Amino acid sequence: MTLPRLVSTVFGIGHLKPAPGTWGSAVAIAVGVAIDQLFGFPALVIATLLVIPLGYWATTRTVAEAENKDPSEIVIDEVAGQWIALLCPAAEFWWRGTEDWWLVAYPGWVAAFVFFRLFDIWKPGPAGRADAKGTAAGTMEDDLWAGLFAGVATILAAGVAHGVLMR
Repeated sequence: MTLPRLVSTVFGIGHLKPAPGTWGSAVAIAVGVAIDQLFGFPALVIATLLVIPLGYWATTRTVAEAENKDPSEIVIDEVAGQWIALLCPAAEFWWRGTEDWWLVAYPGWVAAFVFFRLFDIWKPGPAGRADAKGTAAGTMEDDLWAGLFAGVATILAAGVAHGVLMR
């Protein structure tokens, strides 16, 4: 297995069936929460900023000769998008100084996961346009949009759940 394929499949996670994208997202949530808890929110930001260009590189190299530019085994895009979504609840708890938030505030990371999967499957607006490109870049971009939408939805859901937006 080449290095780009190893990275793009997240060390083979993309070969898990059924629903490799969901497997990739689940692993991304677990690793993202672990990064946040072990090294802090700034480390999660750095990891997210590093995985995005790494994902573009690996995806481009993996599908260079392929007809299908978005094969289901490529899940590095799920990692990038899922971490963008996870940044939203992680930022809030970091701002408040809440430690071990993943235990006491599990709805935050659960919401980020559920909303990301919803937007990754639904692909509204710019996510759908990115996916329709049929390119390696589009493979990454649709999940980056889905992650952004999921992060905003997670913030809004938290606001509703905690009555902030209801006043």
